[in-house]
Amino acid sequence: MLQTDEVLSTIRMLHSEHLDVRAVTLALNLNDCASPSADQMCKKVHHKIMTRASRLVEICDEVGGKYGIPVTNKRIAISPASFLLSPHGHAGALKLAQTLDEVATLCRVDFVGGFTALVQKGISAGAQVLIDSLPEVLSTTKRVCSSVNAASRKAGINMDALHQLGHVIPAIANADAANKGFAAAKLVVFANIPEDNPFMAGAYMGAGEPEAAINIGVSGPGVVGSALQRRIAAAKASNRKLTLSDLAEEIKFASFRVTRVGELIGREVAERLNTSFGIVDLSLAPTPTVGDSIGEILKTLGIAKVGAPGSTAAIAMLNDAVKKGGLFASSSVGGLSGAFIPVSEDATLADAVEQGHLVLEKLEAMTSVCSVGLDMVMIPGNTPPATIAAIMADELAIGVINNKTTATRLVPVPGCVAGDKVDFGGLFGASPVMEIRNVEASGDFVHFGGRIPAPLQSLGN
Repeated sequence: MLQTDEVLSTIRMLHSEHLDVRAVTLALNLNDCASPSADQMCKKVHHKIMTRASRLVEICDEVGGKYGIPVTNKRIAISPASFLLSPHGHAGALKLAQTLDEVATLCRVDFVGGFTALVQKGISAGAQVLIDSLPEVLSTTKRVCSSVNAASRKAGINMDALHQLGHVIPAIANADAANKGFAAAKLVVFANIPEDNPFMAGAYMGAGEPEAAINIGVSGPGVVGSALQRRIAAAKASNRKLTLSDLAEEIKFASFRVTRVGELIGREVAERLNTSFGIVDLSLAPTPTVGDSIGEILKTLGIAKVGAPGSTAAIAMLNDAVKKGGLFASSSVGGLSGAFIPVSEDATLADAVEQGHLVLEKLEAMTSVCSVGLDMVMIPGNTPPATIAAIMADELAIGVINNKTTATRLVPVPGCVAGDKVDFGGLFGASPVMEIRNVEASGDFVHFGGRIPAPLQSLGN
């Protein structure tokens, strides 16, 4: 139970430090909706989601109101759609996506994830149907999100899949050119995809999960940033020296409080829905709001220009301290759990790109020690498919070798070049298009195809 002083701290975090429960995600297993008929499959999907999720938003609002802590996003994540699609072809994939979009609208959720394919070791018939359908699916639906797991510690990297996706991603963006290619922001390409991730666009329900579960994504960059600022100000006022170890302890304590609040909300929502409670994902997920930024935390830690030397070390310390504080607060930690650095969704990171302080290569280095990867990165619309595939391969290699989740969410913005500003609005934010150096220098490597074998460390058992 939260103690009185923790409750008072939580109230302060809510009012002045941008505390919220970023996402409550209801994960559902839809494998029993398989059918020889696409129409029958979609009817089963519609019925099951409505049966389980029709009261999700209502209950989240009630619980959030009870504790005075807003639940910002309510979402649904399903078992991989590719498992349902092999008999149904392109038309069936589009019909399923439209059904998911329709039922998400009826349930009033923000997004539905799980239009997913797992292709780390090869591409099944259903996975191929799903990948081929993505340009039309993501450009014609509003709430459907997709993910493709193209690499893992045990399987290595499927370069054939990345080669395909290097063509598919620009096709998605071009199909949604009227919206600056926003549809591509609804696709994440993973290494080591977690089965219980509540955050979009990569949320899906893995094979080892229960029939249904509530997974919580908390957020707290503003909380952590404010805690650090108070600690530094207090030390200056008392003329005491602070070390990075002291600041890491402050991050741990703030993360502990945020995680406890998230689990409190999640367990009550699960109980009211008569559903299993799954995990708390304690990731620090920024927003474009001033004061709710990972970049601002790095500045508070003494990195005057995000992307300068020391940025990777600072975010490594932040990520580690967040995990330690969250794990002490809950025995049900999962998902991604760390610090996100989505460029367009973090105003300070986007400004660092605009000022030329943060470049793609340094951003990639920072992803080696934090969560997710090259997230919400705008790239020139004419970037060659092989270059896109090579960027993804580099990022997924970090995940495979280091046994961590990494991913890319790249948006080739139609008609835009490096330096152009793109604004998607809301939580998706705004960012300049990042420069890609050495374009077309990786084509031969990508065209070899095949699979980069799993590393020696994969034989750890």
